[in-house]
Amino acid sequence: MTQQRQSLPAIRYPTASREEVVDDLHGHQVPDPYRWLEDADSPQTRAWTAAQQELLAAESAGWQSRDRFAARLGELLAAGSVSAPTWRGQRRFLTRRTGEQEHAVLLTVDADGSERVLLDPVAVDPSGATTLDAWQPSVEGDLLGYQLSAGGTEESVLRVLDVDTGAEVDGPVDRVRYSPLAWLPGGEACYYVRRLAPELLPEDERQYHRRIYLHRVGDDPANDVEVFGAGLDPTNYYDVWVSRDGRWLVVTAAQGTAPRTDVWMADLATGRPEAPALREVQVGVDARAQLYVGRDGRLYVHTDRDSPRGRLCVADPERPQPHHWQDLLAEDPEAVLEGYALLDGDALERPVLLASWTRHAVSEVSVHDLATGARLNTLELPGLGTVGGLHARPEGGHEAWFDYTDHVTPVQVLHYDARAGGGLSVWETAPGSVAVPAVETRQVTYRSADGTDVRMFVLSPPGDPDRPRPTILYGYGGFSIPMTPGYSATVLSWVEAGGVYAIACLRGGAEEGEGWHRAGMREHKGNVFADFHAAAERLVADGWTTPELLGISGGSNGGLLVGAALTQRAELYRAVVCAAPLLDMVRYERHGLGASWNDEYGSAADPTELGWLLAYSPYHHVRPGTSYPAVLFTVFAGDSRVDPLHARKMCAALQQATASDPDERPVLYREETEVGHGARAVSRTVALSADVLAFFAAQLGLEGG
Repeated sequence: MTQQRQSLPAIRYPTASREEVVDDLHGHQVPDPYRWLEDADSPQTRAWTAAQQELLAAESAGWQSRDRFAARLGELLAAGSVSAPTWRGQRRFLTRRTGEQEHAVLLTVDADGSERVLLDPVAVDPSGATTLDAWQPSVEGDLLGYQLSAGGTEESVLRVLDVDTGAEVDGPVDRVRYSPLAWLPGGEACYYVRRLAPELLPEDERQYHRRIYLHRVGDDPANDVEVFGAGLDPTNYYDVWVSRDGRWLVVTAAQGTAPRTDVWMADLATGRPEAPALREVQVGVDARAQLYVGRDGRLYVHTDRDSPRGRLCVADPERPQPHHWQDLLAEDPEAVLEGYALLDGDALERPVLLASWTRHAVSEVSVHDLATGARLNTLELPGLGTVGGLHARPEGGHEAWFDYTDHVTPVQVLHYDARAGGGLSVWETAPGSVAVPAVETRQVTYRSADGTDVRMFVLSPPGDPDRPRPTILYGYGGFSIPMTPGYSATVLSWVEAGGVYAIACLRGGAEEGEGWHRAGMREHKGNVFADFHAAAERLVADGWTTPELLGISGGSNGGLLVGAALTQRAELYRAVVCAAPLLDMVRYERHGLGASWNDEYGSAADPTELGWLLAYSPYHHVRPGTSYPAVLFTVFAGDSRVDPLHARKMCAALQQATASDPDERPVLYREETEVGHGARAVSRTVALSADVLAFFAAQLGLEGG
């Protein structure tokens, strides 16, 4: 026990009664002794939570590195952020955050170069608890639809403002969480997505039942016309898009987070916007497709149908069905097609296509002949990093803009000029000036248990540092989300302090395309955990660390990952940070947005799929008498995606079961109010990250920690 630990009172876990709750599910006897902790508002749960917070406060008082990490995190986050511009004629829209600001603000730059703030979340709510969730300018750029939510709930409210005056001209419209906004030319109307009124639904279905509506600016939203969605799956998410000339309407539907989209298309020139004659393009097919009609009149289809790494096809919008699609960019056997932009301005000798790819999680941008798809050249990016979406002028032109970041570069905006003599240049950098520490990055290929090659990034102090070192291994492994390089104050602070930080590109992500995702979902979820354990073993084998110096970190689906890791291989890990996690995989569908994730994990309502879930559900694999690692659960009271009940139940189970000395390897619970699963104020980010790093430093013995 360290001198630092000896100065603190001995840890005594709060009492949590174990109840004899057992469910009979398809013949399985499934115990759930801490079900009472599912009720956040019960006096018993409130008392338990308050006692856990007192325990955390007492224990964290001994984390001597916390203030140092908080200061350094603040310095590194003072780089701020900037986004690529969204153009409407000669006016552009962007977001930017300076080092002094809690949130990015939405700005517009007029044709004369004058810049104005359109929306500052802190001006709306000085507490910093309100976030800007989405925004979309009209075709002409004179109106802006935007969505705000408060307290981390992500329950967005839609409003419309006049860009010239800043005056609110429409709204509020509630129940528009995750809604796209598709403007018709002229700005008089738009399509959007809204949930049905709660009084029409059972309480446990009020997060679902979305519909597409047509809204006319200034009208009462109660009178909006329902256009699409009735009779379809209640967990469907919808997207809606209208071509710039207002002729073509595209609607897509995805059942929850399932990796497939049904697609319909309508010619608005042949009917009223309130009653579009939607035709099936792709329905009931296990693949994604996104449609776009260019200025050249061609239909562009970005799809993974018959191409897990993605391809770009073209067709006649009058004949949009898949048997008419023709490859413009064929599938690359090693790179994943992420996006594209059409550059077809009059100043060009010939129209070109810009395409972004990831090759083993690292971005590339290539230039192609727009007519044939032939590759003309590949742009030289600043490093091994990540490119954001490609932005071109919707009315046509010769320019494109995109975000770029890597492990040591704050987000900057790059500009590509397709004219002869043009090329790639820096358009705008993050507004703050920061001294970024020197780090060395390696991309390592290692072998998982079944022989599959997996990659991870290993960031360390430069040169050939002494080994072994305190190391954090991070992973996610789900929902087709790739782990690509990016600027992280948390990672840089840890490495600068002398640690190693590794990021594993596990199956379940999209680093190698949709096939990689599917190799880590449903009945294959065990591959994700195997990949993670193999990453840890490789770090130990290469001498970077030892099990006594190794911590693991993950949030949301990544919280499930580290929850499974600590129950499967407790001896391999010394400390765990488990953020906003899914942990009770038998009952996850009953809470938050869980019902929309059953295509990723499987459903307990199905006997076979329940077997998949029970095979790894962390809460159900806590075994009394096991020497578990130190664990810090971090959850957010406003989280409407993943209910904190998962962490409460798992925390209680581990505190009761672990054979580890709580003074050496404590199990702690950190609950934060007025924030949720997604965006948060910078000061909240600093506070959380400082606690996480200080916990790891105390557990892993980082010098100075």
